Amino acid sequence: MPPSSPPETAVPADNMRVALAYITGAPEKLFDASVDTALWVWEAIQGDFNQDRSTGQIAFDAAVSMVPLVDQVCDMRDLVANCRELQKDHSNTWAWVGLCLTLIGLFPVLGSLVKGVLKIFFLFIRRSGGHAVEQAVDEAMTWVITLLRKKEVVKYWRGMKWGQVFQTLADAIKKVRNQIDVLRLLHAFDRGIALLNTLLGKVKYVPGAAAKAEQTLNMVKAVRLQANAHIGKALQPIRDALDIVIRRLEMEDLMQHRAILNTVNVHFHGGLPEARAVKLMRDAKPLPGWLSRGKPGVFKPLKASKERAKVKEKAEQGFPYLDDKQIRTFAKGLEAVELVGPLRLYRIIGPGSVASAQDWVTEAVFKQIMDSANPKSAWRKYLAVWPDWNVNGQFVVYELKAGETLKVWKGPAASQVKAPKAGLPDRYLEGGWEQIKFDSKFIRNSAGESTAEAFDTLTYYRVDRQTGRMEPAPDMNYERYKNMSPEEQEFYECLREKINHPAISGPFDTAWGMTDFDTQLSNVRLGLPNLPGQVTEFKK
Repeated sequence: MPPSSPPETAVPADNMRVALAYITGAPEKLFDASVDTALWVWEAIQGDFNQDRSTGQIAFDAAVSMVPLVDQVCDMRDLVANCRELQKDHSNTWAWVGLCLTLIGLFPVLGSLVKGVLKIFFLFIRRSGGHAVEQAVDEAMTWVITLLRKKEVVKYWRGMKWGQVFQTLADAIKKVRNQIDVLRLLHAFDRGIALLNTLLGKVKYVPGAAAKAEQTLNMVKAVRLQANAHIGKALQPIRDALDIVIRRLEMEDLMQHRAILNTVNVHFHGGLPEARAVKLMRDAKPLPGWLSRGKPGVFKPLKASKERAKVKEKAEQGFPYLDDKQIRTFAKGLEAVELVGPLRLYRIIGPGSVASAQDWVTEAVFKQIMDSANPKSAWRKYLAVWPDWNVNGQFVVYELKAGETLKVWKGPAASQVKAPKAGLPDRYLEGGWEQIKFDSKFIRNSAGESTAEAFDTLTYYRVDRQTGRMEPAPDMNYERYKNMSPEEQEFYECLREKINHPAISGPFDTAWGMTDFDTQLSNVRLGLPNLPGQVTEFKK
């Protein structure tokens, strides 16, 4: 699909008539010599900007607007409709937002598919009137997917070698979002007026239409004169809306490529009690890539006594309280920071891990992990996570929405060594990559204040290690389990039954598998029950 013609380019009459037949849904006019092309253009441009079109038309309209020439006439129709709305009330900020959404479609850097996708999102955003934009974007997603599944559209994005189409779209829209400023929007407005002037150029010779066409052009130009004073107010709502669009596309990418469809797909062989994990680490030949030999050097744990006053002071300001053990998980560089959305935090978990716990990483660190030659090894090594602390294979996402804030502690993960009694001398986990700590079981308002708790629902099961059969053990809990001997613990597993926090989505599949040692692969695969906490859920 070639890019649209610039405004100055003359449009062959035959091609324009094909485009008009698309737009107006009147193919019978295509070969009717009595239908004047210039008048037909005028009719298409002054046609209603129908925000209440049926849902069945939405993806069709977006696909049609990707056809050369069609998008130009559609853009001019939308531009005229936006300006008519502003002519009624120049002080209506949301009407200026609507105009700017149309102007973004005139950015010359936009590819046709990106533009088609944005048209769908923008239609639903306009309908929202500035209210419930997230819900509008979520509703639009169904029709974006419908568009992307159309035969001709699939051929387009496959031809462009878009392996991850949702992430590619998100990346393209990020570039658009970063280009949005008053000057570029005004330039797009001028480009639109030039195109409108070109398209209406021949209408001035059509009796009965010339005066109205001239009035329309003057009306658009009058709104342009007002734009300098008003467009600036529309910038932040537009950026916020595009942030929501970007993050929804990125979440869809996670859903498409890393979702765990059901518990049947979870190849889980059970957690590792410390005694067994230590034996596997001690006997492993060669040494796992994440386990270092010798004594830690650079990322030594902080001394809790030296950090206590700072932690206490920050806790009084609303930052999380850290106990001595938590302080010692950080190396030099611990600081209290306030995060501002939109952003995501990530947590690596296994089927028995708590999603709404304290240990998280930023999107940048998560990407660093996933881009490593051996992501699982990088995660264990540089975030210093012992295999008996956390089985892996899944991850969850904590979504901080636009405008929301969150007070956290961040800093390099400290190296980890086992206590002497564990029997693992001269072995350590290096640490050094940035970690984030906050108690994610709390539900917070937009100001970051805790309003309620939503801890995961966990259930203990008694396990038959010979068959993989699992039965609920209602009398078992964490404290009782921890007080058992390693031999007794072998008969039990804890599973995450449900993720209850509204900001935590997942679990998603890391594609790493859930074992750290080859010998674990010979373990009986456990008969996981069908639990909501093991099925991917996207939280809106």
